[in-house]
Amino acid sequence: MRTINLRHVFALPTYNLYRNLKTIAPRVRFAPSPTGYLHLGGLRTALYNYLFAKSRGGVFILRIEDTDQTRKVEGSVDALIDDLKWAGIECNEGPTTNGNYGPYVQSERLNIYQEYIQKLLDNGSAYKCFCTERRLNILRRDAVRSQRIPKYDNKCRSLSEKDIQEKIDAGTPYCIRFKLSSDCISFEDMIFGGIAYDVTLNEGDPVLMKSDGYPTYHFANVVDDYLMGITHVLRGVEWQISTTKHLLIYKAFGWTPPEFGHLPLIVNSDGTKLSKRQSDVKVEDYRAKGIYPLALVNYITLSGGGFDHVIGEGIRYKTLDELAEEFQISKISSHPSRLNPDLLEECNRLELKRRLKDEHLTKSLIANLQNLIKSKYKGENLNISEEHIRGVLLWATARITRIEELVTPKFAFLWILPSNKNMEVNKNLFEKLINNLEDLETFEQNTIKDNLKHFSAQNDVQFPALMKMLRSVLSGLNEGPSVAEMMQLLGKCQSLERIKAVIRYFCVYFSFLIVRNDT
Repeated sequence: MRTINLRHVFALPTYNLYRNLKTIAPRVRFAPSPTGYLHLGGLRTALYNYLFAKSRGGVFILRIEDTDQTRKVEGSVDALIDDLKWAGIECNEGPTTNGNYGPYVQSERLNIYQEYIQKLLDNGSAYKCFCTERRLNILRRDAVRSQRIPKYDNKCRSLSEKDIQEKIDAGTPYCIRFKLSSDCISFEDMIFGGIAYDVTLNEGDPVLMKSDGYPTYHFANVVDDYLMGITHVLRGVEWQISTTKHLLIYKAFGWTPPEFGHLPLIVNSDGTKLSKRQSDVKVEDYRAKGIYPLALVNYITLSGGGFDHVIGEGIRYKTLDELAEEFQISKISSHPSRLNPDLLEECNRLELKRRLKDEHLTKSLIANLQNLIKSKYKGENLNISEEHIRGVLLWATARITRIEELVTPKFAFLWILPSNKNMEVNKNLFEKLINNLEDLETFEQNTIKDNLKHFSAQNDVQFPALMKMLRSVLSGLNEGPSVAEMMQLLGKCQSLERIKAVIRYFCVYFSFLIVRNDT
């Protein structure tokens, strides 16, 4: 690839694509191939197109580019649409949405491509190529052996009309290629600035229509963008090298091209490339791990730019509407977007906090957590009242990043009422403790801790020993949060009830022993 920064280039034919972004309602598209799951990079592309359209009262289109039928994965389109909806990205037009520019699946537009490939054949911009796969392989092999760039030698460009007709009459299969010109085409990338490139340096005439009647990506992409009225193309930087080729196709048709912007690579925190083998690339993996949609969206925008950032301000967690309002293409950096996993956890914590400020979302959280607890601790005597769970969630926002953490063994005491068997307690001491705790007006961690220290001193009991007994009574566990924190979490009523339950069990068990000894 040879690219030239336009700041150092003069007198090159340039496609000056900039229009007034504020006065034109954009039409943008996300055009994935149905070859598998939606990954983080794809979601970023869809999100930034969506925010760009939403911020300017434009239209966001979903188009499925399935011209390579050999790589199509069954069910991937439905999964992709589901992932986009989960993330809050709604399409204005697409396969499942009404629109005036459909069909929105390329395999349903084959007749359209046939019509437009004929236009290029008629104006001399394209030609039929009869080269066999064997010949193309020999070209590639010879180029590699000679340390040259492998590319088609444009042999069929020079075929006469007579030669072409004879091959067609003989039933020889053919594809249709585009005649590249050796101009150094340049354009203004909305993110990277000026880009110039002579595509003929690295490739021969590209195939536009395959022998099976299906168009290639490059041809269908240009035709669809034009016919669907696409005004701005935002896509991954891996497609930047193809843009000058697309511009030549636009020129061959006599069409005005859209504006182009290429989003930089997303990389790991250490700068290494994301791998599809990693478990944190698929959107479905984030969903399965309990990451919230808006948390993932904020994570992407915090890593990828597009917004004003005030140094020292910290994370500004935003809704989709707020993100759309503040989105600016000029703020997207051309440098690779580095992911910081800690930032994702913080975003998820902030989303938990945001949801707890909304009564409807809070009730949904409570119901979700109740189901998780019942599924995790089947057959246990549980305390999962709405009031109790609400209090725990409010406490937990500073300590957890996803509600699934609340059903781990560490927090089991919150839900499981402890068994009173095998507990050794001082009945008189605990009766005094109940009276002492009932008089507490403020049932908060620091107040509880000070009160328990004072109680242990007054009753001549070692504070650590008292804490050990209380921990056993309250949770049945040997470790976990501090006793005072545990009591604050359980609340005054629940803490006192658990202590009273032990005393009741002690009294019943002691009475049983007396009766048994008498008999």
